[in-house]
Amino acid sequence: MINLFFFKKHAPRWIVLSIDMIISAVSILAAFYLRHNFNLPDNTNILYVIPFVVTIRLISFILSRTYAGIVRYTSTKDSIRIIIVVSSGTFIFLLTNIFGYLFDEKPIIPYSIILIDYFVSVFLLTSSRLVYKAVYYEVSNYAKQKLHVIIVGADEFAFSTKKALERENDARYEVVAFVDNENQSTGKKLDGISIFSIDRLPELLEINTISSIIIAKHKLATDIKKEIIDIALNYYVKVLSVPKFSDWINGELSFKQLKKLKIEDLLERPPIVLDKQKISEEVKNKTVLVTGAAGSIGSEIVRQLTSFKPHKIIVFDQAESPLYELEMELRDQFQYFDFEIVIGDMTNTERMEKMFSSFKPEIVYHAAAYKHVPMMENNPSEAVRNNVFGSKTIADLSMKYGVSKFVMVSTDKAVNPTNVMGATKRIAEIYTQSLNAIGTTKFITTRFGNVLGSNGSVIPRFKSQIESGGPITVTHPEITRFFMTIPEACSLVLEAGAHGNGGEIFIFDMGKSVKIVDLAKKMIMLSGLKLGKDIHIKFTGLRPGEKLYEELLADKENTRPTHHNQIMIANVRSYDIREIKSQMDLLSESLHSNDNFSIVRQMKDIVPEFISKNSIFENLDKEAVAQGI
Repeated sequence: MINLFFFKKHAPRWIVLSIDMIISAVSILAAFYLRHNFNLPDNTNILYVIPFVVTIRLISFILSRTYAGIVRYTSTKDSIRIIIVVSSGTFIFLLTNIFGYLFDEKPIIPYSIILIDYFVSVFLLTSSRLVYKAVYYEVSNYAKQKLHVIIVGADEFAFSTKKALERENDARYEVVAFVDNENQSTGKKLDGISIFSIDRLPELLEINTISSIIIAKHKLATDIKKEIIDIALNYYVKVLSVPKFSDWINGELSFKQLKKLKIEDLLERPPIVLDKQKISEEVKNKTVLVTGAAGSIGSEIVRQLTSFKPHKIIVFDQAESPLYELEMELRDQFQYFDFEIVIGDMTNTERMEKMFSSFKPEIVYHAAAYKHVPMMENNPSEAVRNNVFGSKTIADLSMKYGVSKFVMVSTDKAVNPTNVMGATKRIAEIYTQSLNAIGTTKFITTRFGNVLGSNGSVIPRFKSQIESGGPITVTHPEITRFFMTIPEACSLVLEAGAHGNGGEIFIFDMGKSVKIVDLAKKMIMLSGLKLGKDIHIKFTGLRPGEKLYEELLADKENTRPTHHNQIMIANVRSYDIREIKSQMDLLSESLHSNDNFSIVRQMKDIVPEFISKNSIFENLDKEAVAQGI
């Protein structure tokens, strides 16, 4: 019976009005008894006053429609409205006392009783609605199946998370435990819930049916966080995280702000410590050009540069829509306005000349490039035109217009390249390095592996495949890659650029290489799905130009340390500018022929270690072997 009443869409209005009238009668009766210490005198006019008061209250309730609201959604506004309506009725009682003085020289309702009735009415009318609201949610939540959660942390963030779960009207979550890695917290209780050591997490997952683990501790060591995530995934438990305090709405956490775990969190490493003072000295009040600024890397470089207060950032790319989105982001989210959007093709020498002569950049971050391996393997002429000769144009103009530093963003695929894309990046590395010896511009190269979430990377593709029900396609069960997050990569680019003296190829500590199939499996688990049951993995074979393992250094290369333990300098062969220019002239001639084999043959002459894999250009390597080259 109770459930039927509380689970109706809303209580009938006549019931709410009837309850309000009963409360009004009880209030005035209580006022009389309280005024006379529960001993009513015989001459009291209570029998006339109660009907009068109830009638006035009834009229005021009907006119103001206080009974019409949905009681279970009672808010502060509803309470204020009740106070106003009760106050208006009480004001009428005070006016009637004027007539009492005129005709009988005494008040109809004693002022003390009016005052007591006012406070009792306000209290009972508002609290009745709050009681109903509390009982409704208690009964409705009791009827629902509770979803049990465990919160990682035992501080104010963890407490706020618990309260956020309790505040959700439609949420059915119940916190069954807190877990923490701090010994002083374990064994205690937080808001009546026990705090356990993180070591007890597997045991808690065994004995409880847990739907989610919520990480509500920001200063959690990376290795401990990974351990918690791995345990959760092994038990097919979802993992959520609490955003930083600055992202809370009006200082209060909302359940909807809890974030799902991303694959980037599984590969998270200790945060990179930057020499911000050195970067600031390098960039502050300078005009900085970022090519490829609409891409994943270029746009993040722009974002990070804004905090170092350059005089102006030249945001250059040929992709119109992503440039517009970046422009809006800089204006709306960053409140940054010292930038200039330039649309153009970096292979257009006249356009680039105009840009350099107009803005005279002092530092260049060159991130523009075609990066898609199979696509460039099928279109080597465009790969060379853009990645090699586009880079050459930007580098030559940097020298001509006195750029102090030119920082090129390269790739691990330039090491012992097995594809056209990697070879074009290696040629661009060679050319810019050789320029360092003949001018005042310092040419610096940064080289790193795959970037999580970048355009064309496996992460967005896997997400899309999971959302569509699969299968997830992986080229080979043994294929591995080095991974780094976009902010990490760009931070190290700025750091290396600030400390570079020219001619270096900086390589970044990418950590351990990761099996792509393991990445796919973890993304499936993060989605709450089971491999082989809800979704499958399909192996499609290596794509043109693709190799199983990436390298950060060529076989004959070694490294030397720098000031930063995550940045090293590769010891590489130096090239004479006249030699490389001569070879690039031949490459340019072959480019005009649009003969892919001729173009790639010339690329292999410039980069002898370029051995094609899983590509039609393997025939060129076989020819070279046959000729004894």
